[in-house]
Amino acid sequence: MVSIDPLLEQHYPSVRAIFEEGIAGGDATFEAVAPDWRGFDDRFLPACRLVARDGGDVVGWAALTPYSRREVYRGVAEVSVYVASSSRGRGVGRALLEALIAFSEAEGFWTLQAGIFTENAASLALHHACGFRIVGERQRIGRMPDGRWRDVVLMERRSAAVD
Repeated sequence: MVSIDPLLEQHYPSVRAIFEEGIAGGDATFEAVAPDWRGFDDRFLPACRLVARDGGDVVGWAALTPYSRREVYRGVAEVSVYVASSSRGRGVGRALLEALIAFSEAEGFWTLQAGIFTENAASLALHHACGFRIVGERQRIGRMPDGRWRDVVLMERRSAAVD
């Protein structure tokens, strides 16, 4: 049984390994290197960071980054969800994203957004299953370290609980 818990600094070696696995796969992020703990801690909102654990092992993580530091966007954040390859297809991503949605609403977030590579069918399906809708596609928005241009599908979920 997978449990969802707050992401703590002690989890970060496992979180970083899963992040690096996503980077290596090529369809999860534009990032080329996973940050150290300080970089991660600075980037992701402290109140909305979660890990999925199977027994004692971290098998996935999810977190929010602010959309903008401007006050008018205080309730808008971008979602990151990563699952270890050994745990994919077991509902870990859905458990993380559903819990992240609940945590975000408790923190007053009214809109969650995600930018997903067009090739990442599993992430697109996961976000759709959790109430996200496609709002657009940005073509050739970023270039990978190997020179490939990537398109990104923009998805968002508007909370019915936060006004």
